[in-house]
Amino acid sequence: ALKSGGDDSPTFGELIAQGKLPVEAAKAAATAQAAAPKPEPKPVPEPDTPAPVAESTAAPANEEAIAAIQEIGGTVMPLAMTDDSLVVDFHLGGTGLTDDGLVHVKALPKVYELNLKDTQITNAGLAHLAEMATLVRLHLEKTKVTDEGLVHLKDLGNLEYLNLYGTAVTDAGLEHLKGLSHLKKLYLWQSQATDDGIAKLKESLPDVTVVK
Repeated sequence: ALKSGGDDSPTFGELIAQGKLPVEAAKAAATAQAAAPKPEPKPVPEPDTPAPVAESTAAPANEEAIAAIQEIGGTVMPLAMTDDSLVVDFHLGGTGLTDDGLVHVKALPKVYELNLKDTQITNAGLAHLAEMATLVRLHLEKTKVTDEGLVHLKDLGNLEYLNLYGTAVTDAGLEHLKGLSHLKKLYLWQSQATDDGIAKLKESLPDVTVVK
């Protein structure tokens, strides 16, 4: 009953009946076929193993800082789903924030925006921001910051937005901002800065838009 070739070929028995194959040849062919090594079955591919869920990459120190910020009423959020820069905001629930609380903000990496509006921050608190080179936007509206505090911002080379609305800042404080070459928007409404002081600032920063 063995096929003499492929699936469509006649069996050895059919060939013998037709006189086309001696019985001995059929037996030899059958023996050879039986002795031939059987092909190894192809391995069945296993289903893809799911990749392990990524664990949090935040360092323990960062997690502690975030927890401390949240405890005093602040929020910490990523800037975007594809950007791990951080936005730290105290202007709603953390208006009681004092200078000491900024120690926790300083501990965070890549802070893009910091909102301290209506908080109790003074010049001493701004000292904690002096090395936060990633800052792009800074809200200091209606804080207790004065001219002396702005010296701590002079090295924030990425700062593009600074809001000093309702502060006691004067023309003397604007002198500390002349090196902020990326500054694009500066709010001085209800501050003590004058038109002359703003004009001098714009000599150093011609692209800055000042709202007064």
